[in-house]
Amino acid sequence: MKAVVNVYLKEGVLDPQGKAAHHALVSMDFEGIQDVRIGKQIVLTLETEDRVKALEEVKEMCETLLANTVIEDYSIEIL
Repeated sequence: MKAVVNVYLKEGVLDPQGKAAHHALVSMDFEGIQDVRIGKQIVLTLETEDRVKALEEVKEMCETLLANTVIEDYSIEIL
């Protein structure tokens, strides 16, 4: 079973990489871009076939290591 974790900065937290990407895209004449936020994606391969257990374990991983919950939010998808 795989779990996909997307980690991204919370709203209101400065994202200098996102600002730089936004500026670059606008300077390349891409239109209609209001904001860019840069995050990270983590793909985990899990041994368990129990979706509930997998979700609980991955949430604990996020809370303890994978995300800095003071400034980052995350989403989990179990595949």
